[in-house]
Amino acid sequence: MTVHILISDNVAPAALEVLREAGDIRITAPGNMTREQTMAAISEADGLIIRSATTADAELLAAATRLKAIARAGVGVDNVDLAEATKRGVVVMNTPGGNTIATAEHAFGLMLALSRHIPAGHQSMLEGRWDRKSFMGVELRGKTLGIIGFGRIGQAMAKRALAFEMKVLAYDIYQISAKALAGGVEQVDLDALYARSDFVTLHATATDKTRGMINAAALAKMKKGIRLINASRGALIVDADLAEAIRNGHVAGAALDVFTTEPPAADNPLIGLPGVLHTPHLAASTSDAQVTVAVDAAQELAAGLLHGQWENVCNPDVLKK
Repeated sequence: MTVHILISDNVAPAALEVLREAGDIRITAPGNMTREQTMAAISEADGLIIRSATTADAELLAAATRLKAIARAGVGVDNVDLAEATKRGVVVMNTPGGNTIATAEHAFGLMLALSRHIPAGHQSMLEGRWDRKSFMGVELRGKTLGIIGFGRIGQAMAKRALAFEMKVLAYDIYQISAKALAGGVEQVDLDALYARSDFVTLHATATDKTRGMINAAALAKMKKGIRLINASRGALIVDADLAEAIRNGHVAGAALDVFTTEPPAADNPLIGLPGVLHTPHLAASTSDAQVTVAVDAAQELAAGLLHGQWENVCNPDVLKK
């Protein structure tokens, strides 16, 4: 029996080759589909590959009467209603390894840019100024980096920070393996991480427990002069609280790649605030990473639909049905 896979977002062509070679699969992949186009096509799909542009909410899932699985070409599945998918017996998978290096490199780049005022220095020269005294920076060597969320990306950040001779603290809700801590990483609780870190970088997923975790109370526990990097999920930060901590001088600066709403709202208090630099959710945006996550998603979906081999399942309860 032929399996029909719908790809509603743009993905690397290599993913289509994987599907063509996997077996009896019919592919519908017209490129970026509108919501209306996806809703019209989803009823015939057995599998769906998405990136961040498609929202697999209750309405879409209700229309997906044949759908058995969704593969997200990326890590975050915030755009998928996991509870509804589980209720309807739809397996949801992600590709957690594909953009690890891209995200870690971007987060590390943000930390360097923040510590040395690179964007502001560049802008000053475009404006015809040679203003060296205004951009005194700090070195990373000897500073302490606190990493919140010590999965693949957090561990990749630690490896790079250690190469820069930083001290590294790690917090995760799970016990961290001895192998992951090798090289000098110290596992600590959140309060210790806040109190000891010169830089804090976020690599946690957005859950009911982590949303808004960087709030006024958490910021007050951090060192004066802390610098914050977020290339994970915007929902981890209470924007107004961070903005106030920057304005009052407790936080020296922040580098943000992600936002609570994307694009950020016009009244976001962090946009345009001195001491804050932004990128438009670029962490995973490398040509290398986009190929990897697309290929991984295609391989996962083909293995699941054709052979019942499910990997990186985000709603494991669905397999118990």
